[in-house]
Amino acid sequence: MEELPQPQLATQVEVQPDPEAEHFYEGAFSRIMRGMFVLAAAFTIAAEFRFGWHVAGGFLVGCGMAILNFLWIKRTVNALAQRIVEPEKVGDPPPRATFKFMVRWAFLAAIAYVIFKSSILSLTGVLVGLFLPVAAILVEAVYETYAALRRGL
Repeated sequence: MEELPQPQLATQVEVQPDPEAEHFYEGAFSRIMRGMFVLAAAFTIAAEFRFGWHVAGGFLVGCGMAILNFLWIKRTVNALAQRIVEPEKVGDPPPRATFKFMVRWAFLAAIAYVIFKSSILSLTGVLVGLFLPVAAILVEAVYETYAALRRGL
């Protein structure tokens, strides 16, 4: 039987990091946070004029919950990454971390329940406000795409 030629393995290409690009992308989190505050203010004002204070208040509460949750997720991801980088400290998660994880979701659910039951603020506004990080990340993605195409990052 005839032997088939062995495929050639690709050589590794070493890419040198671009300090300007690294500096630009390191600022993404702060730009997203600023974007969330700007979008929350702008859309709260717009909701006030278009739908009234019930929806605007609900939207603002939803934005606050979204920002708080975004910060908690960032802290959790950083802690997980640190555990990966420093494996000698790996073990069972401390009870405090598990407790904080459960309390976070209970806290957010309790706020949504109170708003739903009280009808002081619009639950629809709260639910729309929870999408604030999505809008801010979308704005950041568009900005990074523009910067990459314009500056060649």
